[in-house]
Amino acid sequence: MKRIAASTPSMTKTPVDYTLPIRWMKYSLWLSLVLTGVKVTAWLMTHSSAILSDAVESLVNILAGSLGLYSIWLSSKPSDAEHPYGHGKVEFISSAVEGLMVLIAGIAIVWQGTLHLIRPQTIENLGMGMMLILVSTLSHFAVGMFLIKKGKAYHSPTLEANGRHLRIDSVSSLALILGLGLIQFTGKVWIDNVVAILFGLYILYEGYGILRKSLSGIMDETDNAILDQLVDILNTNRKENWIDIHNFRAIRYGSVLHIDCHMTLPWYLNNRDAHEESEEVDRIINEKLERKVELFVHIDPCLKSSCRICQVQNCPERTNQSEEVLIWSRKNLITNARHR
Repeated sequence: MKRIAASTPSMTKTPVDYTLPIRWMKYSLWLSLVLTGVKVTAWLMTHSSAILSDAVESLVNILAGSLGLYSIWLSSKPSDAEHPYGHGKVEFISSAVEGLMVLIAGIAIVWQGTLHLIRPQTIENLGMGMMLILVSTLSHFAVGMFLIKKGKAYHSPTLEANGRHLRIDSVSSLALILGLGLIQFTGKVWIDNVVAILFGLYILYEGYGILRKSLSGIMDETDNAILDQLVDILNTNRKENWIDIHNFRAIRYGSVLHIDCHMTLPWYLNNRDAHEESEEVDRIINEKLERKVELFVHIDPCLKSSCRICQVQNCPERTNQSEEVLIWSRKNLITNARHR
């Protein structure tokens, strides 16, 4: 029995244009600079611990935005001899650092709020401070939601993490405004520090979420959502020569998805025909998944035992009748063994 083996990498899609993500990150960075100035002004006017906490969070936005801008620029560079899979992993590192900075900011805010709860500070000009924070809140929320949407569209962990960071800032600022309103209404100054502590705890929770998602990308953790999409694509568009697909691996490198798999084909196909089948898999996945995909297919020849799941009509070499149609699932697709 002649064994046919082939490995076929290709990327049929046009490379992602990183010009727009870089531009959006620049706008986000400039916005963070301006709004941090607004929050610092509000803190100087009011001496509020909660507003100071919000300003500290905005300083983190500036640091994270600067790092994010660099990482998107670096990930846009093509692969080279030192980085054969490209530079996309830097985006996960960048978003992980951002998540870590958010955690540190949350700890600092909780600590500061606790100290001021023990030693209350005088608060002034709450009305004007609330107006300044409201302007900052609306601006951050709008830009944050925009970056999250574009980050998902461009499959950019950095862009999405920065958007989530801005959304965190806006939601927590809204809670801050409500807290300051309670202080003005009740005259209870201690509410300011309680709001600051709650604000810090919320930041810790969101920072953990950003860090957790980033580390999963660095560690090549299976993305079940993407795997489910691929399972559906393969089952819906399968060809009769595709007897089996197994040992399926999908790894994210920033916006690029790398896929390795083994495909069982009829053993009598020549190298050209086997190559065309692997090219068809590549074409369908790139077309249906709507993102940049680099696919490597290893071709395995069918065995006599493969007849049980083989759907090839009028196969000249069939020794046994087909008994079932193999339906690929998330579980059996990643199995490192043929299904026969």
